[in-house]
Amino acid sequence: MSGYHDAHLRPDPSRRIVWAAVAAHLSRWINPGARVLEIGAGYCDWINQVRASQRVAVDIWAEFGTFASSDVQAIVLDAATNLRTLGEASYDVVLASNVLEHFVPDTAAAVVSDVAAVLKPGGRIILIQPNFRLAWRRYFDDYTHRAIFTDVSLPALLTSRGFSTELVESRFLPYSMRQTAWPIRPWLVAAYLRSPIKPLAGQMLVIARKD
Repeated sequence: MSGYHDAHLRPDPSRRIVWAAVAAHLSRWINPGARVLEIGAGYCDWINQVRASQRVAVDIWAEFGTFASSDVQAIVLDAATNLRTLGEASYDVVLASNVLEHFVPDTAAAVVSDVAAVLKPGGRIILIQPNFRLAWRRYFDDYTHRAIFTDVSLPALLTSRGFSTELVESRFLPYSMRQTAWPIRPWLVAAYLRSPIKPLAGQMLVIARKD
């Protein structure tokens, strides 16, 4: 995993700015009293910014816990095989950013089923993913990408696993922060997220509720 981070996900202070704006933008979907789980948390930039009564982060990367806030419980765990060990019907919200595309399709579908299992009835999944329809030229520049998802196929997968789609934004974020030469400032990221016009967008947002 350290080799992957060296190649594709090096530490970047700008990432914290982006995720603070994303967390604020999506805060209406997360009750402050919720128990929230992030899978594939990486540098914990998203979960560290979320307002919730309890925050849990999991990742297969052994070092990721060093980046978690002191009140975020960091658990080294392979989400592809062990997610249900966190407890069925235990979480109100599950977050995942740039995770499912790293699994082969059948495994990605199984992970979604496991997310449904650990969510409470009526619980919510919030996914931010590369949208292959927009990012096909660069999608496989990441050598670990295994599955293809679009703003049509990802909601369909969620539906097949017992979720009802609440929101789909086919254009949500640029495919990569390295894709743009714009300065990364809090107000600019917030304005981008609110804007109906999103140049360079390559990532989608899908929010769904467990039936």
